[in-house]
Amino acid sequence: MWEGKMVGLILLMMTMEVMDVTCNTIGKVAMANGLSSFIFTTYTHGIAFFFLIPFAFLYHRSNPVPPISFSMIFRLFLLGSACGGCSMLSFVGIRYSSPTLASAMNNLSPALTFLMGILFRMENLNLRAHSSLLKLVGTFVSISGAFIVTFYQGLPIIIFSTPPAELFHSLLRGTAEPNWVLGGFLLFTSCVFLSISLIIKTWIAREFRSEVLITVISFFFEVLVAGLVAFIAEEDKSVWTPNVQIIWIALLFGALEVALVNIVQTWACGKKGPLFVAMFKPLQMIIAVILGVSFLKDVLHLGSVIGGTIIGIGFYTVMKGKAEEEMKKEGDESDDESAVLHSSEEDASPHKVPLLHNQNIDV
Repeated sequence: MWEGKMVGLILLMMTMEVMDVTCNTIGKVAMANGLSSFIFTTYTHGIAFFFLIPFAFLYHRSNPVPPISFSMIFRLFLLGSACGGCSMLSFVGIRYSSPTLASAMNNLSPALTFLMGILFRMENLNLRAHSSLLKLVGTFVSISGAFIVTFYQGLPIIIFSTPPAELFHSLLRGTAEPNWVLGGFLLFTSCVFLSISLIIKTWIAREFRSEVLITVISFFFEVLVAGLVAFIAEEDKSVWTPNVQIIWIALLFGALEVALVNIVQTWACGKKGPLFVAMFKPLQMIIAVILGVSFLKDVLHLGSVIGGTIIGIGFYTVMKGKAEEEMKKEGDESDDESAVLHSSEEDASPHKVPLLHNQNIDV
């Protein structure tokens, strides 16, 4: 899995994680200026939806559109609902905590995705196999680390001696009152929805070969779900008309981010499975610490460092188990191909006939 041909895919997935954390950071600033988290989800996916429609049309001018059954429409509705729940819960959780905590909780994604993959038979669990034991132990280690990040804040750790720019400090005035436990719970629930969405993406992408259409149709359902929730949750209708420049920057960048990330993740899920995509989520912790402490005046706490380290250990344990499983699978396939080739060569070789077989011997 980690051969030279995978380098490009790994770099692409890492770029998507950078965009995801950047979107969370800009979204945090926009929400501090009055943007509703529900409106943010509705507008970003709505803008992305309308921009992807002509792109999907141009893409399928030369590529035939796969047949869309009622069953597939239902799956896409489930995907849109799961992604909408993940996005809304994530930004509400960030509003009450920080992008750093959101990235720390995202480290749970490989473990949760692994458990759901077993449930839906997308991952194998054999307790006699070393790879399965590694994945199972890594899962529980990651979950324990997430609980530490959520419920233990610890002493503050100062990384930069110089204060951030006054501009970012002023942008954050008026932010929601921090609530570490509530924010952590919402972000954990968001991770559950994220893992569900990866499972559904894999379920769809392995049968419906059009990542662009999968994204467009699921965005349509996601906008409907998020818009309905926003209409019910937001009593002040003025939130639907944002008038601050940073809010529009956040919305436009968010639309670009959700479009690219969803297309790439859907393609990767179809090719490599849901756990492969979830493996890259722990990288967000490092990215978020740099962005959060540098620009959002976030304070890094000891609990985040300890919990994030434990989650990272669990993540790499799961990854090692997955790598061993992939290597064993490739080895088995290679052995099967060798056996088939050997059998074909034997079938193709002339049969040896005894010298006196069916020969009449005259005496």
